[in-house]
Amino acid sequence: MPAEIRRAHRADIDALVELENAAFSGDRLSRRSLHTLTGRRSAIVLVAVEETRIIGYALVLLRRLSRKARLYSIAVAPMATGRGVAGRLLETVEREALARGCGLMRLEVREDNSGAIALYEKSGYRCFGRRKNYYHDGMHALRYEKRLQSDASCRTHRDAAGC
Repeated sequence: MPAEIRRAHRADIDALVELENAAFSGDRLSRRSLHTLTGRRSAIVLVAVEETRIIGYALVLLRRLSRKARLYSIAVAPMATGRGVAGRLLETVEREALARGCGLMRLEVREDNSGAIALYEKSGYRCFGRRKNYYHDGMHALRYEKRLQSDASCRTHRDAAGC
């Protein structure tokens, strides 16, 4: 049975902190930040739940009066990698951002994170830049973006292109 994707609740904070620590060696979100972001209208925090265990999460930040959303973090528990959880979280936060009026999703990804890069490119993201020394260990970041479209506008675009 695939994991259920739902909004994060403040009761999920312990599990989110545990996941953050398991997924990242540095540049981690603090308990306080996770607690604050789960209650903010300017953030979309979704979790993937299998049975009663949180096995992944995605965090998107929104800015008032901007149509750009920023995928700030996406993480999957090591025991759940390779099962499509990250892809499902990504699709779901994209739909949520689009529903909130965002037409573009942007993100930064470690230059050496080939798995995440493959996911983003497979999902329609394109690289548009690079930030040097972006991460705590000096690793560079690649910047990606994707135009978000509703199913109806995607069909109209394909029809106009003759596809």
